[in-house]
Amino acid sequence: MAIMITDECINCGACEPECPNTAIYEGGVEWTWGGGTTLKEVTLEDGTVLDANEKQEPVSDEFYYIVTAKCTECNGFHEEPQCAAVCPVDCCVDDPDHQETEEELLAKKAMMHGE
Repeated sequence: MAIMITDECINCGACEPECPNTAIYEGGVEWTWGGGTTLKEVTLEDGTVLDANEKQEPVSDEFYYIVTAKCTECNGFHEEPQCAAVCPVDCCVDDPDHQETEEELLAKKAMMHGE
């Protein structure tokens, strides 16, 4: 399952530099698939192909957020999600709406990092 940031976030930013996939962004900041990955283009589930550097709409305008499609819970990098490990208010939690197996998370990591 991916990690999400709850609305209890205090916008301290401690989580952002810890993410090996660059899946965490400050509220209001556009994100890209390519940031922190080796991706040049991305094929979405509906078959749409995007330039990996094309800016995407922010998930939240109010507080830091995690792009679910880029979150691997740090599988293949660390033993635990680093955002949750450093969060001073424990607002980086499992996202019950996005459950993934370890195999799926590792496949996502391999896809994003050209492995």
